[in-house]
Amino acid sequence: MKKKALIFDLDNTIYAVSSIADRLFASLFQLLEESGEVDHCLHAVKQELMRKPFQWIADKYGFSESLAKRGLHLLENLVYDGPIRPFPDYPEVKKLPQKKYLVTSGFQKLQQSKIQKLNLEQDFEAIVVVDVNATSKKEVFAGLLQQHGYQPGEVLAIGDDPESELKAARELGIDAVLYNHSNEQQNNRFFPVISSFQQLPGFL
Repeated sequence: MKKKALIFDLDNTIYAVSSIADRLFASLFQLLEESGEVDHCLHAVKQELMRKPFQWIADKYGFSESLAKRGLHLLENLVYDGPIRPFPDYPEVKKLPQKKYLVTSGFQKLQQSKIQKLNLEQDFEAIVVVDVNATSKKEVFAGLLQQHGYQPGEVLAIGDDPESELKAARELGIDAVLYNHSNEQQNNRFFPVISSFQQLPGFL
């Protein structure tokens, strides 16, 4: 079945979080360092912040309630105002004729600031920032299918996380592709892998 719509993730799919992490998370890194709570795993925490939600990390590494609350408050009010560039192959996405949707989890102000800096608004039919405390990517994907009358087989999801957007797609019967621009080791058992958007037409 030919694809009519594509659902993209943002972080580590449109651009590399690592390219802005030091500037983006400077205040959060300072908070974590000054707390002294995570000295034994600070490097691991910093690495996971580039790929996983803060709430998930705080739970995994046993942040105190106070540190978790301070971190959340900081992130809820954070915006990114520095330079940011998409991956070099992103122009290939613009060439595709399918309708495109951007679905990203995170903090509203922060995600919107990155979207604006990347100038993505004109590239997508709709952009949704998912509040993981209120809903899920799976529910958002299901809503897009219903709202636009797509069958699951008419949609392809593209993202970097097998346990997030790709899992949500799979549970709904939507085909999904793992975008691994940096060829990082992934715990991936189910999804075909691409390292460039030039490879996407083979799945459409």
